[in-house]
Amino acid sequence: MRTKKVNFDHFQILRAIGKGSFGKVCIVQKRDTKKMYAMKYMNKQKCVERDEVRNVFRELQIMQGLEHPFLVNLWYSFQDEEDMFMVVDLLLGGDLRYHLQQNVHFTEGTVKLYICELALALEYLQRYHIIHRDIKPDNILLDEHGHVHITDFNIATVLKGTEKASSMAGTKPYMAPEVFQVYMDGGPGYSYPVDWWSLGVTAHELLRGWYSGGSRDMMASFQTWAAE
Repeated sequence: MRTKKVNFDHFQILRAIGKGSFGKVCIVQKRDTKKMYAMKYMNKQKCVERDEVRNVFRELQIMQGLEHPFLVNLWYSFQDEEDMFMVVDLLLGGDLRYHLQQNVHFTEGTVKLYICELALALEYLQRYHIIHRDIKPDNILLDEHGHVHITDFNIATVLKGTEKASSMAGTKPYMAPEVFQVYMDGGPGYSYPVDWWSLGVTAHELLRGWYSGGSRDMMASFQTWAAE
């Protein structure tokens, strides 16, 4: 499927479902198969102005080689004079941050299911030498059956051999101590375990709820550790 070249005319735009810093996201239907997808528009000029071209192409390169039931998979990508387009799995259950903000109470059993599914996805990414670097409720989408899917590979990185990552990247409340250490004193770098740390913080947050201050308390502990 991914080897077939497509363009904008192969899809029927149904409705917009979101708007981001570079463009918008729409529900589309592929005209020949009638299958529904989400299509992400990225304005080229805005990408250049915000120095995000490298990240966009890195995300495309990483996602083109992946396919897993608990990821948001990329199926098609193409461009025209103004925009770049990514056609991905359509997931309409919302992200976990939205549900936390709606004061949804996740049962322990539900959180266990989510963590097991996310662990399978992280294990799969590790087999391809990928660190996501931004595991958090905002980047975990639900499908209509209640299963979770990791999205947003914008700051993911690929390791070669035994090398380690050495740049500070991610969202602070979910960053592992070794990522902070890179920022504080150079540190020895970090590897795949940082995603597992972020997953642990996410699990804690889902069990306690965003407004409990759980992850923020943990963040304070990280900052104390980094200052010592």
